[in-house]
Amino acid sequence: QVQLVESGGGSVQTGGSLRLSCAASGRTFSSIAMGWFRQAPGKEREFVAAISWSGRNTYLADSVKGRFTISRDDDKNTVYLQMNSLKPEDTAVYYCAADLVPDDSIVVVRSVEFDYWGQGTQVTVSS
Repeated sequence: QVQLVESGGGSVQTGGSLRLSCAASGRTFSSIAMGWFRQAPGKEREFVAAISWSGRNTYLADSVKGRFTISRDDDKNTVYLQMNSLKPEDTAVYYCAADLVPDDSIVVVRSVEFDYWGQGTQVTVSS
């Protein structure tokens, strides 16, 4: 079992920044590939970013490339999503997710492949 707790959400104006954190517990963090997803009201959950177990491989959705960065700190069992140049269309509940993987280079991007999910944190960007 893996427990995930997100934090760092809030309200910002267009162009602002936020850093989301996702703290994991319950299993060796270094064997887990992590991802961030978001869901806006009335829309389906969508992929945002993912990072491999090793941290060497990352993947970002086209809509956030150049603005968001995903990273991880295995000493703190935490994955981060740095969000810069925020836009109103980034408004959503952001979820982190974890998948147990056998290889430290694997990046997981499909929501159905993730085994564990956090409760989500709200991000609101006003114009």
